[in-house]
Amino acid sequence: MGELVEIEPGRWRFVKPTTAPARSALPCPHIISDAMPPTEQVDGRFYTSKSAFRATGKALGLIEIGNERPKPKVRATDLPETKRERRAVLKTALEKHKAGHRRAP
Repeated sequence: MGELVEIEPGRWRFVKPTTAPARSALPCPHIISDAMPPTEQVDGRFYTSKSAFRATGKALGLIEIGNERPKPKVRATDLPETKRERRAVLKTALEKHKAGHRRAP
């Protein structure tokens, strides 16, 4: 469960046992190999290299699911037409306010 350890005279602390982090038996566990089992691409040929498989798919206009890059989202308020309209409305409101037009309470 754990053990009680004296960290200085009269002060004790309960220390939990630590476990070693999980490690792989492979020499480089964070490297992804380019090799793959023979897989057929749309062109009818079998590929054992991921990079060659992807290059062929890209040349044929295919999109690999999970690797596509979505288009950046554009806010409606960032469109030039919306900015011009908003500025015009604010300008009109400011002019009316300066002219003394107030809404009745």
